[in-house]
Amino acid sequence: MAETEQVEDSKKAARAERRAAKLAKEIGAFAQAHGGAEGQLAYIGHEGTRIVLVGEDGGWGDLVAPTYAVAQSAVEKAGITVHEDFDGEFAAKVETGPYEWSRMAGIQVGGPKNK
Repeated sequence: MAETEQVEDSKKAARAERRAAKLAKEIGAFAQAHGGAEGQLAYIGHEGTRIVLVGEDGGWGDLVAPTYAVAQSAVEKAGITVHEDFDGEFAAKVETGPYEWSRMAGIQVGGPKNK
């Protein structure tokens, strides 16, 4: 019985490592496309952990990792700076355009809807 559990744990660890490597590759591609990148990890419950990325050019995006440990491993492998909070100078780097503003207005205060 103990051997079976060890094999399962080993398989889970290998899956987590592959997922972290894949996420790190995606983070690296984002960073390359945006002149570098910084990130922030946000636990989103059972769904996993959100990796918020902000490029040096103000572009932004996110990825979702199945666990906080996988997300942490991915950002470490990618070699980006990770912030504890999404505020201050880090948040000020995000550039939003008309799409984001109209979408936010459409959702929050009855502004134009994006179709």
